[in-house]
Amino acid sequence: MSRATRITHVATVGIRVADQRKATEFYVGELGFEVRRDVPFGGGRWIEVAPPGATTTVALVPEGVPGGIRLATRDADADHADLRARGVDADAEVPRTGPGVPHMFAVRGPDGNDLIVVESS
Repeated sequence: MSRATRITHVATVGIRVADQRKATEFYVGELGFEVRRDVPFGGGRWIEVAPPGATTTVALVPEGVPGGIRLATRDADADHADLRARGVDADAEVPRTGPGVPHMFAVRGPDGNDLIVVESS
């Protein structure tokens, strides 16, 4: 049985890196990726890179921040409510972390893998 959500695509795959500068140099300098996003995040940076023309990005996630797959949704609150009502193992609430930070929540699959559902504009 298929149940629709508002999830539209895989937006980002987050990989943890020990040194964001070195990781960025590798992906951009050696693999030819381009920097799509580089913004302040907590006490560090949120950096996303991707091959030219790609729609899915790779987030170079600093230590202490969860890696994993980020799925784009049109409405994080509605998807969160729907998934929780179905008994899906999702965060208890959609946190409100501040201006410029999209609404998001984690869902845990049957093997314990976290998927982060992120509202995109």
